[in-house]
Amino acid sequence: QVQLVESGGGLVQAGGSLRLSCAMSERTFPTYTMGWFRQAPGKEREFVATIGWSTDRSYYADSLEGRFAISRDNAKKSVYLQMNSLKPEDTAVYYCAATNSILSITTIKEYRSYDYWGQGTQVTVSS
Repeated sequence: QVQLVESGGGLVQAGGSLRLSCAMSERTFPTYTMGWFRQAPGKEREFVATIGWSTDRSYYADSLEGRFAISRDNAKKSVYLQMNSLKPEDTAVYYCAATNSILSITTIKEYRSYDYWGQGTQVTVSS
């Protein structure tokens, strides 16, 4: 069973930074497309960023590109989300997700496309 464990969430002031980490249990981690999603109270889960097995293939939500950066370390079986210039509206539970299915440029941003999920980590940005 694939397990994903997130860490790095917390409370930060607006304008600050956080780095989220997600570790996978599978040796075949390099074959997985990894994504970050977030869900604020009362809202649907939304796409944040995704990165394919190749670090050249990464995509971001339009509103977040430039502030957030996704990366992966295949040797450590981990994916990261660097979040800068955080805003109160970034407050949410952030989830790491994984799939080894072949996705299109559209479906790669859809949470239903991902098969495995972490437990989530809370990010709270105070104003």
